[in-house]
Amino acid sequence: MLGPAASEAQPAVQQVLVLQSFDRGNMILDHFTSTLRVDLDQRAARPVNFVQVVVGPTGFVGAPEQAVVDFIRSTFADRPKPDLIVTVAGPAAVFAQTYRRQLFPDIPLLFAAVDERYLQGAPLGENDTAVAVDNDFPQHIDNILRLLPETKQVFMVLGSGLVGKFWRRELEDQFKRFGERVTFVWFDDLSLAQVLRRSAGLPADSAIFYITFGTDAAGAAYADERIIADLHAAANAPIFAVHSVFFGSGIVGGALLSIDDVGRRTADVAIQILNGTSPSSIRLPLQVPGQAIFDSRELQRWGIPESRLPPGSAVSYRGPSLWSEYRATVGSVAGVLALQALLIVGLLFERRARQRAEIDSRRNLTLAADVSRRATMSALTSSIAHELAQPLSGIMHNAEALQKMVAADRATSATIGEILTDIQTDGMRAKQIMERQRTMLRSHELQRKPIDLHAVVRESLALVAHEMVAREVEATVNLSSNACIISGDQVLLQQVLVNLLMNAMDAVADRPQAGRQITISTQVRAADVEVSVRDTGPGLHADIIGTVFAPFVTTKSNGLGIGLTIARTIVDTHGGTVDARNNPEGGATFTVTLLRSEIPATRSESPVVANIVSELPNA
Repeated sequence: MLGPAASEAQPAVQQVLVLQSFDRGNMILDHFTSTLRVDLDQRAARPVNFVQVVVGPTGFVGAPEQAVVDFIRSTFADRPKPDLIVTVAGPAAVFAQTYRRQLFPDIPLLFAAVDERYLQGAPLGENDTAVAVDNDFPQHIDNILRLLPETKQVFMVLGSGLVGKFWRRELEDQFKRFGERVTFVWFDDLSLAQVLRRSAGLPADSAIFYITFGTDAAGAAYADERIIADLHAAANAPIFAVHSVFFGSGIVGGALLSIDDVGRRTADVAIQILNGTSPSSIRLPLQVPGQAIFDSRELQRWGIPESRLPPGSAVSYRGPSLWSEYRATVGSVAGVLALQALLIVGLLFERRARQRAEIDSRRNLTLAADVSRRATMSALTSSIAHELAQPLSGIMHNAEALQKMVAADRATSATIGEILTDIQTDGMRAKQIMERQRTMLRSHELQRKPIDLHAVVRESLALVAHEMVAREVEATVNLSSNACIISGDQVLLQQVLVNLLMNAMDAVADRPQAGRQITISTQVRAADVEVSVRDTGPGLHADIIGTVFAPFVTTKSNGLGIGLTIARTIVDTHGGTVDARNNPEGGATFTVTLLRSEIPATRSESPVVANIVSELPNA
């Protein structure tokens, strides 16, 4: 339940019960709900308190619907009844229709953001009204065939849950008129990984139609934003969708249904009802798709000429021509530059060119390091989610336990204090985890200060810990007992070690499980320190062992060959060295050598990092 009401509601506050079809992650409903709540907050005559309950398939997982009804009624047992009930999308509308008599039958009910098909089974009552929409899916197939006349197959991406099954039944019937021209292939029985693999190898005469997703055939739940991003990166065919919230994220475009308009219309109706208007007097026409709009970037990517667009279409994300926008300025600057080029001669030209090269080199190093670091952190997204799952799960279970104890009148001050302490501890852990990820993603220039290299090693291991467990890689950590203080940049050196650890995991990926081993060691000498990453992989190829740190040298099919180049540049900037060699018994070892510093380090190690590293096998 989101947005709980105040414990002591004032008479001037109006209560709105929002029955949501899905938990967070559905871009359409998240955007709609946000628009609705903001509009009501800003425009309602009196303050509005929202009580939101997810009644769809992702809400009370495994619970009977009657239990959900009882929960909703108990929520208002000690507070004023709602002044208005708003359902969001189809599953919530069906739920409200089914349990209307039990869910405050005398309270006005507003069906919002719902396709008209969900309301065809039961007419609206005297105390009900709706802001319904007509998605007009066949119109979008017509749009695909207009833009891509050679299309023979349309691959339908929709989840495997109840909503996905509902739309497959509906659309199979609506799409019959395209039967002689287009074959529809349904992806509702695949896992996300299978959807992405299939999308990467589609025939040349294909298009992808994205409806929504929710859960896949494996039962895993995913947010629309991630699905669209992954699909756009993997698919070899253009992507189309129905709703405006997906525009700009990789779809080609079309006559899209504006979720902003649906949210504002719903707010208008809600305000009228809260002001005393009878719902039966409010009957609105269906919300239909608006003006066709297309993404210029996607049109260019798939070679779709703008001449095929429907009349009156708008095209967004079209980059302006420098010449057309600033013709006079460009002409003047070109003349000045030409005159200046004639005056620059000899050593002056060479000196200035060298200075520019040095400045560009430093700037490019910073940019390349940032890009490499962000790419690495993107690859470790599952690690971030895994680390956050434990403290967030702990917070949720503690809160549920406290809620049940309070409801049963069994809560004592001692137990409440213990539970709140646990919640605070888990919250601090989640905060520390997020701070570490944010630090790695933040762009910055080189900042040298005394740091503990052992802390850098542990921070780096914590970042890749979940990846090691997922890949079943055994890690052995041998850190020197002597102080390992150097002068350097915590984030950049951490980037070097994460890069070496990720490379080592890639190197042992094809080994049997027992042979996937990585050893991280440090050695402290009088003047310098060494940190080495040793793997049991196949070792470095003989033809690249001397050029492994050169730009664009890589043995990975999907590698860019800049990670080790950036790592060497970072180490060079710190006055150190990095080298690579093959081990006599197999595998390779990368060693970073840095000068010691006698000034004490200023940054202490996070207890969260220590806990994560301690969970690594043999760490």
